[in-house]
Amino acid sequence: MGSFNYSAFKEQKWDSDILGLIAAIYKEAGKQEQYLKQRPQEMEKLVEIAKIQSTEASNAIEGIVTTSTRIKQLVEEKTTPRNRDEQEIAGYRDVLNVIHESFDAIPITQNYILQLHKMLYSHMNNPLAGRTKSVQNYISAAYPDGHTEILFTPLAPYETSESLDRICEEYNRVIGNLEVEPLIIIPIFIHDFLCIHPFNDGNGRMSRLLTTLLLYQNGFYIGKYISLEAKISKNKDLYYSAMSQSQTGWHEGKEDALPFIKYILGTILASYKDFEERISLVQEKLPALEMVRMESKSKIGRFNKQDIRELCPTLSDSSIEGALRKLVAAGELKKEGKGKSTCYFRLN
Repeated sequence: MGSFNYSAFKEQKWDSDILGLIAAIYKEAGKQEQYLKQRPQEMEKLVEIAKIQSTEASNAIEGIVTTSTRIKQLVEEKTTPRNRDEQEIAGYRDVLNVIHESFDAIPITQNYILQLHKMLYSHMNNPLAGRTKSVQNYISAAYPDGHTEILFTPLAPYETSESLDRICEEYNRVIGNLEVEPLIIIPIFIHDFLCIHPFNDGNGRMSRLLTTLLLYQNGFYIGKYISLEAKISKNKDLYYSAMSQSQTGWHEGKEDALPFIKYILGTILASYKDFEERISLVQEKLPALEMVRMESKSKIGRFNKQDIRELCPTLSDSSIEGALRKLVAAGELKKEGKGKSTCYFRLN
């Protein structure tokens, strides 16, 4: 079990990549704050889309899925869960809503993390909900070809509760004393949480919910408008790779957290850039056809309707579909496949 001395990070010299990412995130966060003050009424659509995408993507990473229509209905609380996957999706929705609405009233303690975990399973009968793990677990990666690979063996159950208390205490101390930059200590806390892997199930989803919570509490509200989980899901291999690199030597206190820190900071910055791009489209108030044309030009290779929906959250599905049909008819795009496998690519 590690010592979890977070004060040691205030003495560490960070490379130019880390420092550049931090500076860029602060710059983007400042620009976002100004925009929110000037035009808050235009943000509700982004919030709705981000909730749906976050709930869908974070669960999909763990193989918990349902249809896009059902996801939307569940997030908007217009239906009730039909099966186990939908029960877990509804639980994620509930925790995300609590974080959105009450982030500043949630202390970072083991007790509150257990409460959030219990809420994650509130729509199903899970006797282990809200309790630390009872058996040894493993961190594994699932790959597109169907095989899984064990990446890391976390702490044993008997070490878990004390370690979870310890990282919460260390986090609260260095944040409260302004000892370490929040954008450094948040990924470190999340990395340690994943290495402890405190629950029998739900560790990945809890880590992503906690990332959003900690960012909110430190003034970085990007996850409210752009789904960090969707970013991670699209680059899942990079996520697993960064985690695996940083876990090497963790049990001996010799890990290098840099790969995981860079991955998380890069994801945050990319989300802020997406926010800026989407706001520019909102401000220009372009017709649906022009918005979809612009975004299709920004795509490299094949893309699908979901990709455009993420880039044009103010457009309805019917508007996106109509614009794509017109672009195909005009010879600007080529359509391939049918149904869910439909994709597009540019011809010029």
